[in-house]
Amino acid sequence: MAKHFTLLKILSVFPTLLIILVMGSLSVMGQSRMVTGKIISSEDGLEIPGANVLVKDTNIGTSTDIYGMYAIEVPTGSSVLIFSFIGYQTQEVEIGSRSVLHITLTPEAGQLGEVVVTALGIRREEISLGYSIGRIGGDELNRVVQENVLNGMAGKVAGVTVSSTGGTGSSVSMVIRGATSLSSDNQPLFVVDGVPIANTLNNVSQIGSDNRVDYGNAISGLNPDDIADITILKGPSAAALYGSRAGNGVVLITTKTG
Repeated sequence: MAKHFTLLKILSVFPTLLIILVMGSLSVMGQSRMVTGKIISSEDGLEIPGANVLVKDTNIGTSTDIYGMYAIEVPTGSSVLIFSFIGYQTQEVEIGSRSVLHITLTPEAGQLGEVVVTALGIRREEISLGYSIGRIGGDELNRVVQENVLNGMAGKVAGVTVSSTGGTGSSVSMVIRGATSLSSDNQPLFVVDGVPIANTLNNVSQIGSDNRVDYGNAISGLNPDDIADITILKGPSAAALYGSRAGNGVVLITTKTG
């Protein structure tokens, strides 16, 4: 009789044990784990803030902070994280048993448009500009040696006319998109490393009654070997960046750094 009572007691407890086991397994299945790490760029080794981190095949995601750090809860059963950022190649990485996962993203060639420098050193994508520009690399100025920077720019940018006003060492005229005034010299504003320089023509001194000397204009004194890049801003929209002084266009010259 005692044996039958014990068996009945075990059978009565069995459904409760079964429920506990099922609920425990469901709880384990619903658990998630925290994965943290840092995302940096392979180009310069710096942190990438705002990079996207997504659990594959879910809508669970996050982004890195200003230090390139991220933390994301990954549900049990998910094993792949997707890392992405504008201008970089997207990576899919197996998590495995790791809880700390550092990622290095590689820049994607051709992802962004060419970047140019506009007024006050502001960098903009060339495709986003509302005006025409021309660019000359520093190496192009030295392919054929010229007596000054302006002569080295001749024939390299559409709509730009470069001509000498006299013999060797005299002033050199640069006109963008044709002359706009009969009373002025129509010279553009030159900006060298952020410093505006007037390119006034015909710095002529009278020596004697018939001896006129042209000492050339200021911009001709720049050494072409020191120039890294030249950007020519055309049209009234470009001129608005520097005011009335740039009514004939702007020539931005960036020199080389150590």
